[in-house]
Amino acid sequence: MKKSVRVLVVDDSALMRKLIPKILEADASIEVVGTAMDGHFGLKKIGELSPDVITLDLEMPGLNGIDTLKEIMRRWRLPVIVVSSHSTEGASITLKALALGAFDFVAKPRDVAERMPEIARQLIKKIHAAAQSAGVHQQFLPGETRGEQPNKLQPLAPTHIIAIGVSTGGPNALQYLFSKLPVEFSGSILVVQHMPEGFTELFAKRLDDCCPIRVKEAQSGDLLVAGRALISPGNRHMKVKKLPLGNVALLSEEAPVNGHRPSVDVLFHSVAQEFGPQAMAVLMTGMGEDGALGMGEIRSAGGFTVAQSQETCVVYGMPKAAIERGFAMRVLDLQDLPNILQQQCMPERANPGDSGDVKRTARAGSN
Repeated sequence: MKKSVRVLVVDDSALMRKLIPKILEADASIEVVGTAMDGHFGLKKIGELSPDVITLDLEMPGLNGIDTLKEIMRRWRLPVIVVSSHSTEGASITLKALALGAFDFVAKPRDVAERMPEIARQLIKKIHAAAQSAGVHQQFLPGETRGEQPNKLQPLAPTHIIAIGVSTGGPNALQYLFSKLPVEFSGSILVVQHMPEGFTELFAKRLDDCCPIRVKEAQSGDLLVAGRALISPGNRHMKVKKLPLGNVALLSEEAPVNGHRPSVDVLFHSVAQEFGPQAMAVLMTGMGEDGALGMGEIRSAGGFTVAQSQETCVVYGMPKAAIERGFAMRVLDLQDLPNILQQQCMPERANPGDSGDVKRTARAGSN
C-alpha cells in the first residue's frame, strides 16, 4: 500500500487551520498529522510528528513565517509550501521565502467560497510534487539582492529570441541563470513563469535589482531588445509579433491552455511562428507538461531547444515531457545554461538549430 504524505499545517488563522485540512481530506493519499498556530508550535510539532511536507503561513505573530522557514531549512530541510496573502506585502515576503528555500506557494483567495476549489487542486498537486522532490537544491539558491548594479546598456536589436518556460522552483532557477548573463548579452528573453497575478511585477523587479541584464514585467507593445528579459504577467498569455518598426511582445486574455494563463505553449508557438531559426526554447524546472509541444514547434521551425537536467530541477515534469517526445536538442544542468545561451546568441550564429539527436551534456541520469 502506498504511503500517505504526512502534512503539518502552520497558520495563525483558525479558519485556515480548519479549511486546509478539510481541503486535503479530498485526497486519500494525504494525511494531515497536525496543525500549529504559530512558528514556535510549528517547530515543536515538526520534531514530534515528522511530517513529509509543511504548509506555512508567513504573516504570524511571535515567530513569523520567514524565521520559522529559516529554522526548518537549517534543522530539517523539509519541503515547505507557503500559503500567502494576495497583498503587495504578501507577494514580497513570499518571494523572499522562495529565495530562502521554500518549495512553492499558493495564494490565499480573496473570495474563499468562490476560489477555494481551484486553490484546493493547486495545493494537493504541490504537496504531492513536494513529497516526491529530491529536497531543497541549496547549491543553486541565490543570495540576497545586491544594492549597486552595473550600468545597463541601451536597447539594441537582439541576435536571437529566447523563450523560457518554468514553474515550481523557477524563481531561484531564473535568478541563478540571469545573474550569470552579462549586461551586454545579445539575446532578448521572454519568460512564462507560472505565478499568480500580483506576484509577477515584484518578481521581475527583484530580478532586475540583482541581475546584470534588465528585467521587467511585460506590457503589450514592449520591444524585444538585447539584454532584457520580459516576464509574462500573471493571468495573461504572452505572444510576440514582428512589426516594421520593431518586434514586440503582446499580451492577451484568451482562455487558459494546459490549465495555465500564462501558458508556455502559447509563448513557444508564437515564437516559433514569428522567429523560426532565430528562436530558442528553454524548459526549466516545473510540474506538468506545459511547453513540451511548443518546444517541438520551435525545433521544427529550425530553432534551438534546451531542457534542464533532472538533477538540477526541483520538479522534473516540464523538461521531462519535452525530452521524452524528442523535442530537446540539449539537456543541461542549471549551471551550464548561461554558457549555452551566450554561445548560441553570438552574432555570427545566424541559425542556431540543427537536426541532430539530443545531446546529453548533463550528468548521467538526466534522461
